[in-house]
Amino acid sequence: MTPRTPGPEREVEVVTETSHDTNGPVAEPAEDSTIDAGTDVAETPEDEGTRSKRLERLENEGDIAADFLEELLDIADLDGDLDMDVEGNRASVSLVGGDLAMLVGGDGEVLEALQELTRLAVYRETGERSRLMLDVDGFRARRRDVLTRLAEESIATVRDSGEELRLDPMSPFERKVIHDAVAAAGLTSESEGQEPQRRVVILPE
Repeated sequence: MTPRTPGPEREVEVVTETSHDTNGPVAEPAEDSTIDAGTDVAETPEDEGTRSKRLERLENEGDIAADFLEELLDIADLDGDLDMDVEGNRASVSLVGGDLAMLVGGDGEVLEALQELTRLAVYRETGERSRLMLDVDGFRARRRDVLTRLAEESIATVRDSGEELRLDPMSPFERKVIHDAVAAAGLTSESEGQEPQRRVVILPE
């Protein structure tokens, strides 16, 4: 197996999701694979010591996750390479190469389950909840492109009609992509419903 190589650090926005129930809106974090959007959360400035400790913690999460995934690949007799990165406030691990489709599933459902198992492995070692992001064979990157196009078309529909638009149920990762695109276009969106039927609603200006 090719040695793991860390990628360059990148900063991403941390946001929360707003849910609406019979008791009114409640701010809550979405599933941690990708905090679902709604309200921006300002990042607290870090001194060099704090930043160094954060990076060390996230890199350790990546190492633990990579060890778990390497063992999984061996058990399943699958070939693949592991790339590790730190993206903002989360560790990121990608599995690439070989025939890894079975680790993704038709709509990414296997990938989501595998991500949760990987986080549990990290939790078992560290005692702390992980927000680690796992991708397999570039599935999330390809899905992001599709969702971005969907968001652009949906935003145009809302602007033309002046009416809110409810999209089909999506995973937390998918909802965040939509939320980000809507916010970039200057509109507002929110999520409603309960998993696995939770969906994005795009609101008119």
